[in-house]
Amino acid sequence: MEKQLQANVVFTDDAYLKTRYLPREGGYTIRVGRGERRDILACKELYGKAVKTALELECTACAFELAPASELGQNGLFAAVEGVCGGAYQKKFALSGRWEPELTCSFPGADAEQLKQAWELARSIMETRSLVNCPSNLLWPEAFAQRLKEMADGLPIEAELYDRPALERLGLRALLTVGDSSAHAPVMAVLRYTGAPESRRRLGLVGKGVTVDSGGYCLKPASSMAGIKGDMAGGAAAAAAVRALAANGAAVNVTAVVPICENRISNASMLPGDVITSFSGKTIEILNADAEGRLILADSLAWAAEREDCTHLVDIATLTGAICAMLGFVTTGVMASDDGFYGCLMRAAARSGEKFWRMPDDSEYEALIESDYADVRNTSKDGCGAITAGLFLKKFTEERPWLHLDIAGTADNTGIVWQHQVPGATGTAVSTLYHLTQILFEDSEEESA
Repeated sequence: MEKQLQANVVFTDDAYLKTRYLPREGGYTIRVGRGERRDILACKELYGKAVKTALELECTACAFELAPASELGQNGLFAAVEGVCGGAYQKKFALSGRWEPELTCSFPGADAEQLKQAWELARSIMETRSLVNCPSNLLWPEAFAQRLKEMADGLPIEAELYDRPALERLGLRALLTVGDSSAHAPVMAVLRYTGAPESRRRLGLVGKGVTVDSGGYCLKPASSMAGIKGDMAGGAAAAAAVRALAANGAAVNVTAVVPICENRISNASMLPGDVITSFSGKTIEILNADAEGRLILADSLAWAAEREDCTHLVDIATLTGAICAMLGFVTTGVMASDDGFYGCLMRAAARSGEKFWRMPDDSEYEALIESDYADVRNTSKDGCGAITAGLFLKKFTEERPWLHLDIAGTADNTGIVWQHQVPGATGTAVSTLYHLTQILFEDSEEESA
């Protein structure tokens, strides 16, 4: 008997994620137990588990019941679509350019406009996964910059790429110090979206874009080399969030600034003990060539504040191994200069279902990055690596309200952490940045009312 390849998904009150499937005329009914959980993360889990079951049954089409999503409003629909796309994602999409599942998915009864917005956000998350999964020989700095520019095609986004001569002329010395270690020249990508021209607010999303991180002369151990291609996950996430906001016509102003380079060993590589002058004018003593991400972010944060007129700043980076030791692969570490802005992040996390944890920023930690020769040193004198990395970056924010997201543990996984994920890149923080931007402008409207 020929196997039928259609499926309908329904949700029951059985134990959480308990899955059964029943043959029916024309295909299958897949029953997914939802237990007692009713939050956004659980919603993503339910739909992720459902689509994986449909793929295991080799279905070619799948219709998903809306009940778990509808209870959570539009954010629930966003979660459902992310769950479906995320659970069905395959690593080979990184080379094929595909982002949607390899089966036809439908949500009968969903509002068409809300569903479109959910698919656009899911697309941005999946495209982030593909960029992070892409082999570094296919995603050198210029190629990555071009991919980010292509994200803006057909959308009201102004995309500008600053090549090496421009970086030299403009004085982005910290970015050049790292990038000149490679035959592939550094570049900075800037994506500007203005959806609220009457507002003076502009959020700057500054994402680390190191496409190869060997550690330079502070060479990484062999066991860490497999992941060095994904050190641009923050840059991909920042650009993808701008893409989703523009595609959905959000009434926000946001700019992504992505410094892109490789960190290799050459006769032009930085050395421990070097002192450089950054774009802001602050001097930096380099004591670890593998602490390169904070160097390129320092220039880019100052650029976002001074040249892009960003009133609020977020940096996002796979920055420290210390955050992995602290929080593992489940929670993103956060540092914040402003309690209100941090509150916006927590509200965004409630909409996205992603997990964050705030690190301390007490002044006593500042002594760990004091330098004898410069304004600041790029590594800690004695531990607290995740905290001191954030405090280093804070010095380049021009006293703007600022959030620092260290996604070194959450940007990639070697096993499945949740059902809406698969091994490899996760696309973490894209959804949270999307919601954070909207919340910031929602609050702005309330303040002016």
